[in-house]
Amino acid sequence: MRVIITGGSGLIGRALTENLAQDGHEVIILSRNPAKVSGLPTGAQAVAWDASTSAGWGSLVEGSHAVVNLAGESLKGTGFLPNRWTQRRKKEVRQSCLDAGAAVVQAVQAASHRPQVVVQASAVGFYGPLGVEAATEQAGPPGQDFLAGVCAGWEASTAGVEAMGVRRVIARTGLPLSLKGGAFPLLLLPFRLFTGNTFGSGRQYYPWIHFDDHVAALRFLIDSPQASGPYNLSAPNPATNREFAHTLGRVMRRPTWLPVPRFALQLALGEVSTVVMDGQRAVPEKLMKEGFKFGFPNLEPALKDLLGK
Repeated sequence: MRVIITGGSGLIGRALTENLAQDGHEVIILSRNPAKVSGLPTGAQAVAWDASTSAGWGSLVEGSHAVVNLAGESLKGTGFLPNRWTQRRKKEVRQSCLDAGAAVVQAVQAASHRPQVVVQASAVGFYGPLGVEAATEQAGPPGQDFLAGVCAGWEASTAGVEAMGVRRVIARTGLPLSLKGGAFPLLLLPFRLFTGNTFGSGRQYYPWIHFDDHVAALRFLIDSPQASGPYNLSAPNPATNREFAHTLGRVMRRPTWLPVPRFALQLALGEVSTVVMDGQRAVPEKLMKEGFKFGFPNLEPALKDLLGK
């Protein structure tokens, strides 16, 4: 089968491409700079797009099995440390998500033989800060903060394909644990320097997921004809920030010091601090009911696997 991945040159897109290509599937990565997308496996290629229309690539949707929409400006930014969420930055993030979704809908609408499924990326931030309340896929409406608004808009951007008879899946991702990128290397750094700590009260939940399970869950959603609607892509046993920090310290044999006060993180990072200070106790209810098996349902074995302990 052929799978088109928008934003496929990023961490998740690359891993999903490798997974699909290993099974002999054709993969097309849409990138604004295809010449820079090197090292692709056999059966995968990068194609140029403008991130806002179907010009130049829309015809490739014809007869494709799936479109996976991962495209959108990174909330973290391109550097190692996260960029502040200025008003300009917020506008860019929102608009990039809306534009990418509109391009997917445009391409699907123009196809005579439409894809079987569109997988729309999102995040558990959709639910907003929930404290200890468990968030299954039935929880709603979306939260009122900036991140929840971005997620809700991103999800809605491809809703139009459902009226065309195309199955649509929404992948609400938690915190993917990977050494290759994302937030996990940032969380590791203080522990590597023997300065690991918790944040604020430490009671906020981190809906983590081992990266291998994350990629496997995406494949499960692509391949399962009964899968539709939102799914929480997070491990069945979310951890509080305190549990996460102490478990990470134990695995790395590093101390965990006093918590960093909320106001200190707000001074350093601004509104971005809400990502680590607030949380969601997301539970992958639908994935488990539909038969997906997590390789790493518990945090400590997941961390040991990632860190080679």
